[in-house]
Amino acid sequence: MTENPSQYVRERAAEGRKDLRYPVAPEPLTSPVYDNHAHLEITDGVEPLSLKDQLDRAEAVGVAGVVQASGDIESSRWAVDAAATDPRVLAAVAIHPNDAPVYAEAGQLDQAIGVIDELAAHPRTRAIGETGLDFFRTEEDRRGPQFESFEAHIALAKKHAIAMQIHDRDAHDAVLETLARVGAPEKTVFHCFSGDDAMARICADAGYYLSFAGNVTFKNAQNLRDALHVTPLDRLLIETDAPFLTPVPLRGRPNAPYLIPLTLRFMAAELDTPVDELAAQVAENTLRVYGEFAD
Repeated sequence: MTENPSQYVRERAAEGRKDLRYPVAPEPLTSPVYDNHAHLEITDGVEPLSLKDQLDRAEAVGVAGVVQASGDIESSRWAVDAAATDPRVLAAVAIHPNDAPVYAEAGQLDQAIGVIDELAAHPRTRAIGETGLDFFRTEEDRRGPQFESFEAHIALAKKHAIAMQIHDRDAHDAVLETLARVGAPEKTVFHCFSGDDAMARICADAGYYLSFAGNVTFKNAQNLRDALHVTPLDRLLIETDAPFLTPVPLRGRPNAPYLIPLTLRFMAAELDTPVDELAAQVAENTLRVYGEFAD
């Protein structure tokens, strides 16, 4: 493992983005919430923020903690180190579905899943994620390892009795079928939910949690707003997916947990619910899924 989790794993590409400055902090929330899914191992912006900077900025606006998600061995180790370093972080570890074929083609998928198994045993690891299926970036003839990896990750979440964060891109039916066939972990989260209201109802009926990111604010995302309206409040989570999916009106600029208040206030307005009331419910849901941040 790394000794300093502020040493980033990779850098977000700048191509096609006009403004790489981190935005001014929004008005703080008066009822704290948590960022259910972020990638703080990815550096971004003209003045990258350290892990401590990210967490301090978040805490200053009422974002009390962050679930640090992963996609490969290196980022999973980084997540566990970050969670062990700062009580405001919990770790989620996994092999991303788009990386599963890469590991498989190198003959290393079983070994990689074995590493995730080891990391999942750490007391600060509270989720397997992000795992699932992605039919957008992975060609049909390379999807076999995605299914193999997804089912193995489901088994790990059950083995360690922790939550699971699902990555689902253009694969709604296959993800739902897999969960129904194999049996979903008790606490299953659809990270950056991308379906519509019909899918949201299916997920809610199955007891899954739906996590909404900054793209719920995008003009072309009416399907997400429709899904938000039918999601039971006790199944609702919020995330940044930072440094990606920065909410309107800051779309394209670096995203970070301290911008959660923008998305939360948008969701509260959309649902015609008081901001504090929604924040308290989302925070309760987050702690129910992942447990307390400060042990």
